Amino acid sequence: MCGFTGVLGVGEVNEDILRAMAATLRHRGPDDQGVWCDVAMDIGLGHTRLSILDLSPAGHQPMPSASGRYVIAFNGEIYNHLRLRAELEQAGQATSWRGHSDTETLLGGFDAWGIEVTVKKSRGMFAFAIWDRHTRTLTLGRDRLGEKPLYYGWQGETFLFGSELKVFKAHPAFRAEIDRNALAVFMRRGYIPASQSIYGGIHKLIPGTLLSVCAGERADCTPIPYWSLLDVAREGLQTPFIGSDAEAVDGLKARLSEAVALQQTSDVPLGAFLSGGIDSSTIVALMQAQSSRAIHTFTIGFDDHQYNEAVHARAVARHLGTDHTELYVSPEEAREVIPRLPMLYDEPFADSSQIPTVLVSQMARSNVTVSLSGDAGDELFGGYNRYAWTRRLLKIPAPIRRVLAIALTALSPTQWDRVYAAIQPMLPASLLMRMPGDKAQKLASLFAVTSESAIYQHLVSTWPDPDELVIGGRDSTDLPQSWEALADFDSPEHRMMVLDALTYLPDDILCKVDRAAMGVSLETRVPFLDHRVVEYSWQLPLHMKIRNGQGKWILRQLLYKYVPTDLIERPKMGFGVPIGAWLRGPLRDWAEALLDERRLKREGFLNPAPIRKKWGEHLSGGRNWQYNLWNVLMFQAWLELRG
Repeated sequence: MCGFTGVLGVGEVNEDILRAMAATLRHRGPDDQGVWCDVAMDIGLGHTRLSILDLSPAGHQPMPSASGRYVIAFNGEIYNHLRLRAELEQAGQATSWRGHSDTETLLGGFDAWGIEVTVKKSRGMFAFAIWDRHTRTLTLGRDRLGEKPLYYGWQGETFLFGSELKVFKAHPAFRAEIDRNALAVFMRRGYIPASQSIYGGIHKLIPGTLLSVCAGERADCTPIPYWSLLDVAREGLQTPFIGSDAEAVDGLKARLSEAVALQQTSDVPLGAFLSGGIDSSTIVALMQAQSSRAIHTFTIGFDDHQYNEAVHARAVARHLGTDHTELYVSPEEAREVIPRLPMLYDEPFADSSQIPTVLVSQMARSNVTVSLSGDAGDELFGGYNRYAWTRRLLKIPAPIRRVLAIALTALSPTQWDRVYAAIQPMLPASLLMRMPGDKAQKLASLFAVTSESAIYQHLVSTWPDPDELVIGGRDSTDLPQSWEALADFDSPEHRMMVLDALTYLPDDILCKVDRAAMGVSLETRVPFLDHRVVEYSWQLPLHMKIRNGQGKWILRQLLYKYVPTDLIERPKMGFGVPIGAWLRGPLRDWAEALLDERRLKREGFLNPAPIRKKWGEHLSGGRNWQYNLWNVLMFQAWLELRG
């Protein structure tokens, strides 16, 4: 796992500037740094290395191919690179290897097969920049699902690119103009989806694509897909799995076990995050089943039982026999992370579970260099509650929905919380939840929505009207059009799942983990995102994912082979912190300073009126607007750091 950057532009290649750009990524690669320049060709690459495979100098980057044609700066892991080496050797297309890094394997593939064919053969997570000396072409590439980041863009006549936005600030051509339309999208979603970034003219490379730029040509760049999740989903639904339930579970076990085995390849200590939930427990169970030694597992705990999963993780770890480490952190320790967030994430990012993710990454890094995670199980196997809610909501006649909405809003969130607290001891485990009053208000607002696409838009929106909030900005996302393009999908659940996998997964979940982990030089790996597993998941019919109103049915069946049901079956908790209570208490002064009306007017990005209204309602306890306010606060904190 590493970081890289580079410059392509007439007269713009300066080795000192390139070193300064690479130095901003030292956290991603503390073990080695390097630059490569060809001033005559106006191209330069910089790299920082976190050594995972081949710890020797033979893994140094930027790295030329054996033929001398290609030079690469690479971030990520190619899990099947030994198989690719064997294929090259059997075909007599391999030169003598200098080391055993996957970077060198990629270069061997480029020399023999070309870039696109090699990328299609590769199983892994990656981003790269490749300079072809013969064609004078720079090619950028990103893995299929977007595990590894890559930003790029023209700034005048200079083409800049890198693993994080930090690198752009170190180049004198960078203009750092805030894109107000991207800001509007952020206020709705809490993250900025590809291909946008917070800066005008700077883009995230879309997952599963390659982008080429020729030296001496100033042209708009169009990413070209080499793999498409939409195509995979459509093909899977058109040729569904037709075997029995047991055969489906066995098929998932085989594919996921292979992915876990490949992703346990490492020359440094390796472990796994364990929350005790279905996804992480499944990955840990398969890891432990393949290991003769207890694997390392890591969990963060909180004293607040509503946010504490450590007790469940401990029980799963004990049953599986892992070498388990848990760390209980105080609210004060958790809040100490907040000032670091704008620097870690480089652009506004408002998934508050970023806080415990940073903490668990810090803890894991003190023991291992690589950690596997259970991310993506929800998007692939129907785990989010909204997948089950939408169909149920649409079955309720409109007049009844209106009556229910009135009934739900008859009590304030605080009053609902009191009612819930009184009846909670009598409720089944499936009805236990956090913030019941807030959920009642959200459910009431959902009853007013009438179409599938509008329900989904409502469920994924924090600020439902960001154009009113952002001065001069417009959320140009056309969800109804995207929904219409999925008319051939067999269900609203599958439409939501594929949209989540295209947006929320790479730009929220994977971004959150990558920046938190790489901020402490920890590599994370996601076995669910092996593309063979992804392709298989889309062949499975919906009833193998969501059954009897419960998601991840097939994952549960697989996990039950290793862990008793009573250790797993409980309400979905998520990985959060009590931001709402903190904003009324210890974070109040910090938030008040950032939300000051005069400050908002002076900065000129956000309309103060709706913000101050929600801030007042939140402080009074009338409503819990923690997510809306957190979006604004994360932008304001980022803006303050930016200066």
